Amino acid sequence: MTTSEYDSYRPPEPPKRQRGNGFRRRASGWLTGRGEGRGEQALVPDAQFTSYYGRPVVKPVPWGPTIPAYLFLGGLAGGSQLLAMGAHATGNAELRRATRLVSAAAVALSGAALVEDLGKKSRFVNMLRTLKVTSPMSVGSWILSAFSAGAMPVAVAEIDRLRPLPGGGLVRAIETPAQVVGAAFATPLASYTAVLLSNTATPTWHAAYKELPFVFVGSAAAASGGMAMVLTSVRAAGPARRLAVLGVAGDLIAMRILEGRLGVEGETLHHGMPGRLTKLSMVLNVAGGLGTLVAGRSRIGAALSGAALVGASVATRFGVFEAGMESARDPRYTIEPQRQRLAARQGKDSITTA
Repeated sequence: MTTSEYDSYRPPEPPKRQRGNGFRRRASGWLTGRGEGRGEQALVPDAQFTSYYGRPVVKPVPWGPTIPAYLFLGGLAGGSQLLAMGAHATGNAELRRATRLVSAAAVALSGAALVEDLGKKSRFVNMLRTLKVTSPMSVGSWILSAFSAGAMPVAVAEIDRLRPLPGGGLVRAIETPAQVVGAAFATPLASYTAVLLSNTATPTWHAAYKELPFVFVGSAAAASGGMAMVLTSVRAAGPARRLAVLGVAGDLIAMRILEGRLGVEGETLHHGMPGRLTKLSMVLNVAGGLGTLVAGRSRIGAALSGAALVGASVATRFGVFEAGMESARDPRYTIEPQRQRLAARQGKDSITTA
């Protein structure tokens, strides 16, 4: 409809009169829709905005499937390094060897997954040219590098014990300081990826900024404990069993709190592929945790329970990742929370004014 055709349906506008005090007359009802003046009804109903032709309001992050793998591997590396520190301090050689090697392999694969998503190795190197404390990506790159500087030497020391290497004596000399460095950056490595996700405009990730770090840390503890249960004997895996049970409890509690606090943004955690992944994570966590408590002292029970916990951590990372991507593609998860916040703010303003 052209502008001239639309104007033909409009009633004539009453003449505007200037009052003596300089204020203009209030607009009549046919403009405001409040039924003032002559009592005409609004010609056009209130518009209900969704998005421009149904397009996403928030642009989804350009991350591929290697990023959720990066999230999982970083958590596994951090949790395993904490177990390695405890095993090193208590003289548990079997657990120390397994967790150090797992940690080094996981952080190497994690870095490879990150570089794969970036597209070029030089982009990761460029992120290390400066430290920007307000950027989770910049801080995370430095955390990953510092953690690797501690995790790699201790892994080489374990390989040297199995098969002597050239220069192995030097690595063995710095073994304890390197172990301390790796353990110091283990928890930041397991949790900073949650901060990285929640710092984006993706609705589900951004709304879960309070609980998501606890979910990731609990999941990392369960995965590292489960992996150690798979790779070590029952006698040596006692600390791993305890860490796994604590990780399962922390993951389940934090996830329930997160789902209870989120509004419409949390719907993506219960539907479609993200919903199936989060349900699978819960089932595997419960099965692995109960199996650790009941059958964790048998070799088969420990291996099966540990494998379930590793699978639960993978499902948690992929489920949270896919839920965020789904919330960015649907404009409803951006607009409805904004309207709810606006309504709540207007309600508070009206109470204050009264």
